[in-house]
Amino acid sequence: MRYSLIIPVYNRPDEVAELLHSLTKQTCRDFDVHIVEDGSDVPCREVCDHFSNRLDIHYYVKENGGPGRARNYGAERAAGDYMIVLDSDVVLPPGYLAAVDEALKSREADAFGGPDRAHPDFTPLQKAISYAMTSFFTTGGIRGGKQKLDKFYPRSFNMGVRSQLWHQLGGFRQMRFGEDIDFSYRMEKAGARMCLFPDAWVWHKRRTDFRRFFRQVNNSGKARINLHLLHPGTMKVVHLLPAVFTVGCVMLALLLVWGLLLFFFGPDLMSRSFGLALCGLCVALPLLYALVIFVDSSVRNRSLWVGLLSIPASFIQLIGYGTGFLSAFWRRIVLKQQEEGFDSNVELYGSATSARQG
Repeated sequence: MRYSLIIPVYNRPDEVAELLHSLTKQTCRDFDVHIVEDGSDVPCREVCDHFSNRLDIHYYVKENGGPGRARNYGAERAAGDYMIVLDSDVVLPPGYLAAVDEALKSREADAFGGPDRAHPDFTPLQKAISYAMTSFFTTGGIRGGKQKLDKFYPRSFNMGVRSQLWHQLGGFRQMRFGEDIDFSYRMEKAGARMCLFPDAWVWHKRRTDFRRFFRQVNNSGKARINLHLLHPGTMKVVHLLPAVFTVGCVMLALLLVWGLLLFFFGPDLMSRSFGLALCGLCVALPLLYALVIFVDSSVRNRSLWVGLLSIPASFIQLIGYGTGFLSAFWRRIVLKQQEEGFDSNVELYGSATSARQG
């Protein structure tokens, strides 16, 4: 078997159905599928049974332990030359595996990944969130694509790893956040050749509301501090930009209040004029950034509504990440506190969970 697809699932049977349907359309058929039900209350066994006559599916159930353990659980039972990890909320275009296969024929890679896109059928909010997570103007370029702000590291929504390398490193570490980047860092330290395959892209649904999106990017900001402590020297300038943006927004808000106080209560005309100018500057800078986001997203998505939604999505992406980064910096580095649920030891195969294979 050339490829084993590892898909952890938690209460998402409808999304799994879409993903499995897209797998039936693959032009490259040398693969099997390993669905790992991670202690779901709403299982997807019936969905997997529905596709069992069209796909080589292996279905497992285990106690809830997080996506890292679920991926390790599936990989332990898979036999493909390459493990391809996918999130349950992605959909593959028909040529995804063929693009992976073609890229591996042209260049040697121990690990690889591809970018993500918004499907035409996604809601305007999903498209706006996808824009915020992939745009050059929000540092989304670090996720992979033609415009990258940092070295590429495969992410778990679309990550391929040579089976031998996976077993050598023991898979994903048991971490609350950032376990995929940690795995990529460990692969790099082991001398693995990691490649971006631009044509091996996926449709990624993202979060369906701004509250969940904020929580997601906030956790990503926290993960960056944990990754810095585990892998000193991996912190780059691009990782600091959301925190700088967040502090800048707070400073602009404070300056705006000062400007309003001067404008209304200044002792003379000069101070009131200065207050008005200060207010104008504090409003103009975020408006200018919002205009750039609106124009770029509207053109890319061919929708003014998506462009408008991309403005709050972009601010949430930067401020959510920035506040998570700053709070984790204060707790982990300044106060020297240990992250709750964080285990610096590698979570190896064979965790104490029971399984059922269908």
